[in-house]
Amino acid sequence: MNIRSLTRGDGVVIGAAALLFIASFLDFYSATGIDMPGAWDTDAYGLVLPCIFLLAFIATGLLIAGRFQPESRKLAGLPLPAWGTVLAIAAAWSSLWSLIAIPSRVSLGPGCIIAFLATLALAGAAGADKKVPALAGPLLPEPKPVAPAPFGAQPQPGAGYGYPGGQQQPYGATPQPVPPYGGTPTPTPAPAPQDATPAPAADFTPFWFAVPVARPLFAEDGAPTPIAELAPGTWYLAVDQRGPATLIAQTQDGRRGVLNDTSGIQRG
Repeated sequence: MNIRSLTRGDGVVIGAAALLFIASFLDFYSATGIDMPGAWDTDAYGLVLPCIFLLAFIATGLLIAGRFQPESRKLAGLPLPAWGTVLAIAAAWSSLWSLIAIPSRVSLGPGCIIAFLATLALAGAAGADKKVPALAGPLLPEPKPVAPAPFGAQPQPGAGYGYPGGQQQPYGATPQPVPPYGGTPTPTPAPAPQDATPAPAADFTPFWFAVPVARPLFAEDGAPTPIAELAPGTWYLAVDQRGPATLIAQTQDGRRGVLNDTSGIQRG
């Protein structure tokens, strides 16, 4: 789970759910001289609690959980955010009817008004998350890539795998022995080439990159099941290129796979 997968629209969804939770404890309706209960009193309001509040809370859970699940995972043929959007619209519709169909001898309470505004914001953010650029952007700013160290500079403490400029040996390389003080290093013969991993293209230079949203990484043999998921906020190494929009990426644990969607990636 990576919190950088959340968008500004998800922030609106979480804020609307928090506001709705506060409204559930306020007077849903009010009457002169009578202390009216909140929405949790099912004997007073009947279906208000399940049709507005619980429905909106379930929609929030589905919308946020969909950010941390693979796009291929579906519920009854639909992805989790689609179910969350439908339930959020249903909660807003029920809340609208609670404003219209007011029981006799009572008036609107703060809980009813705030619940309508919160469910309206929830449904709007769920439906327009990918259509409005202001909501589609990441909730947290992307980390700035670390600049590579100048030639001849010593490696900085803490620099390591996963960050541009980290002083690491190439993947699969054999550590070189350190010569004694004042001695001459003995060259180590290069290992014989192996056919297990194809070499990168001659005109391709490996580079670090980060993805804007979570994206699956597929096996190089073309299997349809993802072998890993690239998360925003983490730097990965592109070791080869297949076609104009496909990269061979390597994760922190050394797994290699095919990244089919390279749109919007940030190069280090």
